[in-house]
Amino acid sequence: MSTENTNVFKKDNLDLYLKELVKEYKKLAGKNMPAEIILIGGAAVIEKYGFRDMTADVDAIISAASAMKDAINNIGDRLNLPNGWLNADFQKTGSYSSKLLQYSSFYRTFNQVLNVRVVTGEYLIAMKLRAFRQYKNDLSDIIGILAEHEKRGDPITLERTEKAVNDLYGSWSDFPNGAKDFIVKTLAAGNYEKIYELVRQNEKDAKADLIDFEEKYPKALKKDNVGDVLQNLRARKRRDEPER
Repeated sequence: MSTENTNVFKKDNLDLYLKELVKEYKKLAGKNMPAEIILIGGAAVIEKYGFRDMTADVDAIISAASAMKDAINNIGDRLNLPNGWLNADFQKTGSYSSKLLQYSSFYRTFNQVLNVRVVTGEYLIAMKLRAFRQYKNDLSDIIGILAEHEKRGDPITLERTEKAVNDLYGSWSDFPNGAKDFIVKTLAAGNYEKIYELVRQNEKDAKADLIDFEEKYPKALKKDNVGDVLQNLRARKRRDEPER
C-alpha cells in the first residue's frame, strides 16, 4: 500500500480539467448525451471550502455513457495527468453509500452537458469519519468544515452529524474505533481554528512515519494493517522520547 502521491489538483485546474473533459465527452458520445459526476472527499472540499486549496485525489461517482471512460483517459493523456485522474474507486470502500446522490448538492453545469454535484457539510463529515485515516486529511478536513460552517452562521451540531451518519450508513456500527468519540469531543471542545493546525501536523507526521516504514519494509504495509502499524510506530516514538 503506497502512501506517496505527488499529484496535485487545485480548484482552478480541476475546473479546467472538467471543462476539457466535457468537450471530449461530447465529441465521443454526442452533443446531447448527459453526464453527472458527484465529487466527494478532497475534491469536494476544494470546490466548496476555503481552508484547503489542493487535493491529491479526485474521487467521484460517475453516471454517464460508456464514452466517459475514454474521455477521461484521453484528457489524462493530453494534459499529462496520471492514470485514473478522475475515478470511482472509492465505491469499493466503506465510505461509499448508494444514498450519496440524494444527499449531495448542485455545484455547476459544464457546457450544458456535464452536471457536477458535491457532497458537503455533515454528509462529507460522515464520509470522513467512516474513512478516519489519520495519515491523510480526514481529521483536519472535519475540523476545517466545522470551522467554516461556524463562520457562516450555520454550525454543524452532533445531532446533524448523527443524522448524516444514519442517512448514509444506517448507524455507527461499521465505523472505525475512535471515530464517534473524535467527533463528539471535537464538537464539545470547539476552538476549531486553534486545533486545525495541530491536527494537520499530526497527519503529516503520520504520513511521514508510514513512508519511512515502507522504505524500511517494502510491501509490508497493507490497507488492513495500516492503523496497527501507525499505532505501533507512535508507541515506539513515545518510548524513545527522552524523559523531561
